Amino acid sequence: MSDKDKEQGEEEQKKAAGKTLSLSGKTLSLKGGSPRLPRNAGPGQVAVEVRRKRLSPADKKKEAEAQKEAGAEEHLTSSERKARERALKAALAGDTGKKALPKRRVMTLEDKKAEEEQKEEELRIARLKGEEKKKELESDDSDKKQDETSQDAPEMMTPEMSPEQQIEKARRAKAFAPSTPAASDDDDDDKLSYRDRIKKAAAKPQKKPDDDRRGGRITITQALNKDYERDRGPSLAAQRRAREKARMAAQPFNEPTQKSVREVILPETITVQELSNRMAEPGKDVIKALMKMGVMATGTQMIDADTAELIIDEFGHKVRRVTDADVEIGLDDYEDNEGDLISRPPVVTVMGHVDHGKTSLLDAMRQTDVVAGEAGGITQHIGAYQVTMSSGEKITFLDTPGHAAFTEMRARGADITDIVVIIVAANDSIMPQTIEAINHAKAAGVPIIVAINKIDLPDANANKVKQDLLQHEVVIEEMGGDVQCVEISAKARINLDKLEEAIILQAEMLELKANPERAAQGFVVESKMEKGRGSVSTVLIHKGTLRIGHVFVAGASYGKVRALINDKGQHVMEALPGQPVEVLGANSTPSAGDIFNVTKDEYQAREIAEYRVRRIKEAQAAAAVKNRTTMEQLLLLREEGEKTKLPVVIRADVHGSVEAISSSLHKMIEEENDIEVQILHTGVGGITESDVILAHASGALIIGFNVRANAQARDLAHRDNVELRYYNVIYNVIDDVKAILSGMLAPTIREEYVGQAAIKQVFNITKVGKVAGCEVTEGAVKRGSKVRLLRDNVVIHEGMLKTLKRFKEEVKEVKEGQECGMAFESYDDMKEGDVIECFEVIEEERII
Repeated sequence: MSDKDKEQGEEEQKKAAGKTLSLSGKTLSLKGGSPRLPRNAGPGQVAVEVRRKRLSPADKKKEAEAQKEAGAEEHLTSSERKARERALKAALAGDTGKKALPKRRVMTLEDKKAEEEQKEEELRIARLKGEEKKKELESDDSDKKQDETSQDAPEMMTPEMSPEQQIEKARRAKAFAPSTPAASDDDDDDKLSYRDRIKKAAAKPQKKPDDDRRGGRITITQALNKDYERDRGPSLAAQRRAREKARMAAQPFNEPTQKSVREVILPETITVQELSNRMAEPGKDVIKALMKMGVMATGTQMIDADTAELIIDEFGHKVRRVTDADVEIGLDDYEDNEGDLISRPPVVTVMGHVDHGKTSLLDAMRQTDVVAGEAGGITQHIGAYQVTMSSGEKITFLDTPGHAAFTEMRARGADITDIVVIIVAANDSIMPQTIEAINHAKAAGVPIIVAINKIDLPDANANKVKQDLLQHEVVIEEMGGDVQCVEISAKARINLDKLEEAIILQAEMLELKANPERAAQGFVVESKMEKGRGSVSTVLIHKGTLRIGHVFVAGASYGKVRALINDKGQHVMEALPGQPVEVLGANSTPSAGDIFNVTKDEYQAREIAEYRVRRIKEAQAAAAVKNRTTMEQLLLLREEGEKTKLPVVIRADVHGSVEAISSSLHKMIEEENDIEVQILHTGVGGITESDVILAHASGALIIGFNVRANAQARDLAHRDNVELRYYNVIYNVIDDVKAILSGMLAPTIREEYVGQAAIKQVFNITKVGKVAGCEVTEGAVKRGSKVRLLRDNVVIHEGMLKTLKRFKEEVKEVKEGQECGMAFESYDDMKEGDVIECFEVIEEERII
């Protein structure tokens, strides 16, 4: 056995025996009591047991600090160890003495300001240095990487190096030595705590590939597990905010923001919210402005245009008022050039009283028999005719009916005419409707020509007519005026040529011209609905030329011209200014007097017509609301008595007749306050089943003027007991309506005074009551009549006379100066000196 093996055996024996000491080849064991020898102890050996001294906690702490310092010293480098030696020498040399404290100095504002400036300067210098250093590092980054890769391994240690140099070289070699990731991780794990090792053991998020199309989007699972990268750049919104912030910062702070002024389009009504949106103002500010004006409104409430305009002006914006009527803008804004104007025929309206010969004059001029086609010889419709004179001049005549019911139609004829011819019969002179015709002509501002007709009659007096015209400010030329006067006879065809010459002369003075190349414009003289032809409108062209295929709008109707028929019944391709024609193609019958305009396209015509229909409906609704009966009005009507109502349905062949009948009925209502004619429906054309159903539901009367009901409507009216009445003269319509209303009216109650008596004495009779002894002072007293009891000329009772006696006998009548006894029904409060007035109530039938 070698010496090395012996030493190793001895060390193992020491470990097995605990703490052993080798002393001169013998082993000593020091232990209290009987010592326990090892199993392999030989004779003569001594076992010694050594126990460690027990230390207090303070001693243990000191011992641990000492060991720590010793261990730290072992790990110190040569430079650190030299630095400690120098510090120890300096301490032993006495340089650690306390230094004298500097005197305390009071800080002033200047010192504080200087200190702040110094700090700012240091920060600025440090910032500049940092930027320079950053640039140097970025520029030298590639060079450093090459230097690190090409750096040689550390130098090998040589025997000539000192121990300190050898330790430094070993430390550097260890730093440059490549280490496996597993080994470094194990070393780090040994230094980390248990909690940190658990966190490090968690799965690390996988890096997204560079070609990930989803970019910065993450899934819900990644968001919940926080499995996403946080080092993304700023969002687009953040970048936009940063740019806006930089832009705002670049603007000068003292420049005030200038408010933009807007042009606000303002319709007739607008909501508060819409108004605020158009002004680009907050809605609450608009509501506050309205409150200051005394208008309490919410955002959805409608306000009128005037109030909105005040609000817009207050906020400093501009206003542009628009209405629904703007669709009509540009309908007639064509300006005629002087070179395009040509002469046109004059439009002459013939006016006068009933049966003064208006239609006979036109018949004589047209060489046609128009009167034969009229019921009763009275013109019912507005007729438009064009007459060619022997000289080649053309004149357009409008024949307005002379009946009082056609006042509105005559006024409309005066509005579209150039010259008014007023016919006055030489035997009747001036009549009421002649005065109305003069007033209409003066209101229209058109020249007047007086034609004195029927001069061939024996009782004709033309001078009387001329004298009567002076009362109405119509001065003829013979009397120094400017009104032409012609004495004619339409039946005998006397002086008709002089009347034509007067008309042509007046037309030349007026210089009537029109442009035939522009869009046509005219007036609807009459309209009707014909079977197989539809709506037929008589139109008088005023400007432009109307051709087949033109799109037009007339009042609330529109359409395309399908056919043009002149006054002789011939189809024509175009109508020139001053020419009357019948136009076919309207979607409905326009009202007489509506303006006829040609539009660019059908869309514009339909839009204008729809606006006019809407305006008519709104007017009707407003009238219905205005005429709506309230509770107060019902109570007032109850006190005054209920009105007598007659509902009617009017059907006529042309629109002018409907207007005439309606105006006559309204005029009758105005004259009588206790009656009311309720026009449920009016229309042009025959009576249909819907008219009968409406009349049956309302208990109305159906009036047919120059129309008849079809077979189905007649059967339905007979089954439902609906009254149908047919007429061809308006006189009969008005007379029958008056008769019906007169029969429906309550009779007029009238009091007739009989007499009075004075009470001389009052008697109280058993089983009879009080009886007044009276003397008849005036008139007579009749039994069964009504009486009033007057006391001091005040009525205190009104009732019936129960008994009338004279000398204890019942009598029928007591005359003036006689005495009698009277008693009242259910009244006994009679005193001496009272007066009894006797009267009778008489009912009379009312006549309209």
